[in-house]
Parts: sequence; structure tokens; C-alpha cells
Amino acid sequence: MARPTTKKTLIEAANGNFEMLWTVVDSMSNKALTTEFNFSADLKKKEAHWKRDKNLRDVLIHLYEWHQLLLNWIKANMTGNKSDFLPEPYNWKTYGDMNVEFWKRHQSTRLDKSKKSLKASHEKVLALIQTFSSDELFIKKHYNWTGTTSLGSYCISATSSHYDWAIKKMRAHMRNVSSQ
Repeated sequence: MARPTTKKTLIEAANGNFEMLWTVVDSMSNKALTTEFNFSADLKKKEAHWKRDKNLRDVLIHLYEWHQLLLNWIKANMTGNKSDFLPEPYNWKTYGDMNVEFWKRHQSTRLDKSKKSLKASHEKVLALIQTFSSDELFIKKHYNWTGTTSLGSYCISATSSHYDWAIKKMRAHMRNVSSQ
């Protein structure tokens, strides 16, 4: 699917990938749900997240926390409280550390709660996106607080693109489990 460039295609991509995410989650066998993620045998999977996330809950909570970043960032800036997307002390060079903090924060969160939280936050993100026009979402620098990009670009990153990342990760885990 092409990267969204309008409000309509953003909503379609976000909802479509979210539905696909749940199709994959619902297709996971009990063995896949109870086996820890382990991608150490695949040398191509070098990024930190391949080691960080150990189960489905970790992936779902990661998505939930990035929804919270987006929701809080937009709310703060729309009410006149200048805010960066990433909370202090993090920046785009250190956001991996923030992701680890999210992971640590949720080690006692139950899988059923992570599912409910993600579904609820997806609805909140989509409701917020609905309040913007296509121009507000996709004209670069429409809002000075989006830097050199568009608000829609942030929304894509927190929804459809992130869902695609999660789907790939879950499918890779399911392949690993089925080959054992």
C-alpha cells in the first residue's frame, strides 16, 4: 500500500493495518502465545527491538505507548503548550532508551489489558485524526510544532506504519515457532 497522502487514505491505512494486526493476533496458536520471542538465529534482525520484545504483550504495549505519545503531543500543542513529540530526556538519537522504559513499565501488564488498551488508544487516535482536515494533516509545516514535516506523517508513523512493523514481527515469531 502506498504511503497515505490524504486524510481518507490515512484513515483507511490505519484501520486496514489495525484489522490485519488483529487477524494475525487472533491466528496465533497457543504455542506462539506462550513461547518467548527469540530472533537471535536471524543475523539480519539486528535492531534493538528484536531483542527487546519478548512476547505479544510487549509488542501491543509498544504500539499503545506510541499512541500515547501522539495523543499527548497533539493535545499539548493544540492547546498552546509547545511540546516535542518525544518527552524529555529523549530525542531521536535516544528514543530506543525510551522504548526500553516503556517495556520495563509494562512487565506486569497482562496480555488482556494490553489488548484492551491498544484497541481503546487506536480509537482515540482515529477520533483525533478525524478532527483535522486533509490539509491540516498533510501540508508540511502547517503547524510550526511539526518541524519540517506534516502532522499526518506523525500519525502514519504511530498507526499504519507501526502496525505493519508489529505484523511483521508477529509473523516472524510465528514462523520461528512453527519451525521448532
